[in-house]
Amino acid sequence: QEGFQAVEEAKIAVRNLRRDANEAAKKDETLTEDAEKECLEKIQKLTDEMIKKVEAVAAEKEKEIMTV
Repeated sequence: QEGFQAVEEAKIAVRNLRRDANEAAKKDETLTEDAEKECLEKIQKLTDEMIKKVEAVAAEKEKEIMTV
């Protein structure tokens, strides 16, 4: 249960970082529309990668706990 909660908190933290980065990109007056769109896509890609890493670590830890 504690492990699951830690995973969810990590995912929330990643999503909060995504939200902050998206807001910063949208507020940046120097970015063209295309550059902003590209930036938002990169942010989403990084978010997806980090969520997968969090889930992979959680799965590994769960597997480790089950074998003990």
